[in-house]
Amino acid sequence: MYSSLLAVGALAATLFPTALAHPGERIDVAEASLDARVKHAFADLDYSELSQCGNNVDSRLRAEQASKRRMETFLRLRQERGISSNHPYVHRRNNADFAKWAATSHDKTGALKYTTDTPNAEIFRANSTCVLTPDNIIGPYFVHGEQIRSNIVEGHRGVPLHLEMSFVNTQNCKATPNLLIDIWQCNATGVYSGVSAAGQAGLKTTFLRGVQQTSTDGVVEFDTIFPGHYQGRATHIHVSVHSGATVLPNNTYTGGTIHHISQLFFDQALINKIAQTAPYNTNRAPRTSNAADMYTGYSATSAYDPFPEYVLLDANDITKGIFMWIEISFNQRVDYSAYKTIAAYLGKDGGTDNRAFDMRKGITPPPTHG
Repeated sequence: MYSSLLAVGALAATLFPTALAHPGERIDVAEASLDARVKHAFADLDYSELSQCGNNVDSRLRAEQASKRRMETFLRLRQERGISSNHPYVHRRNNADFAKWAATSHDKTGALKYTTDTPNAEIFRANSTCVLTPDNIIGPYFVHGEQIRSNIVEGHRGVPLHLEMSFVNTQNCKATPNLLIDIWQCNATGVYSGVSAAGQAGLKTTFLRGVQQTSTDGVVEFDTIFPGHYQGRATHIHVSVHSGATVLPNNTYTGGTIHHISQLFFDQALINKIAQTAPYNTNRAPRTSNAADMYTGYSATSAYDPFPEYVLLDANDITKGIFMWIEISFNQRVDYSAYKTIAAYLGKDGGTDNRAFDMRKGITPPPTHG
């Protein structure tokens, strides 16, 4: 069943003409719609297997531990920034499909506030428990060999974002240690590091890219900035999940299997508010809303909420930073390694282009025989 679905997904990539956002960013309504339905078929296939998992002992214990951990992280981040104001606002979401979320305001500012009497579990609960996270496209700007590190800012200006992600194997509903989680994003003005495509920062740059290994609790934490936007895409962060990779002495990795590829999206009201701050407000590229983005449809199912939960560290000043968290559940039986399009390689002397990758079209041509 899984192999046949993958075959349909591969066929979808050949059926429709494409348009471009960034060079190599392939956007087509029909193609995205078909491929998203294939990815959702995986989610539906797994959902029946997972229906009994949500309230098991492991899931409840994981939720309790996560609430405590997130409260401690939240308090630590506020202390590090010298924030003493009360009532940081909490934004909530309910599980629904993406279209419904896009049409409904989820801004709970002023309606749900933290106090010393509020239970940790009420504020810092996860958005889901062992519900399969739909896969998305990897995009054209994946760089192989990124550095294993938690702070990926490299001095770039923007709203500070502390991102916690926890990873659960849907086969047993347990947290998964020793995964390598690779994330990458553009900066506040829509520029990616690590690639030679026109308008990007070039092969010798590495900002806002990094890899972390999941802890025994299946958790990684990154310090980054809230991403900006570029023409044709809504604000997002790319995520890929690798198992069996080898960590190298130079603090990068090689090999392994890719089990999950997705993108994180964000509350539209939050995006709009951050867009008014510097340096986001210097970005002249037209903004694409969540509702108009071609790839947001991949991310949501009736059971899975693709938006990270978040709190503002200071309710009165969004530029002081945001703490976000999300639980991602993946199927370790699935191998998406063949879908890994590598734009460039990061080595000890910097980056080099993948000569087999066509940056203009966003594809790796098939091997030739002669």
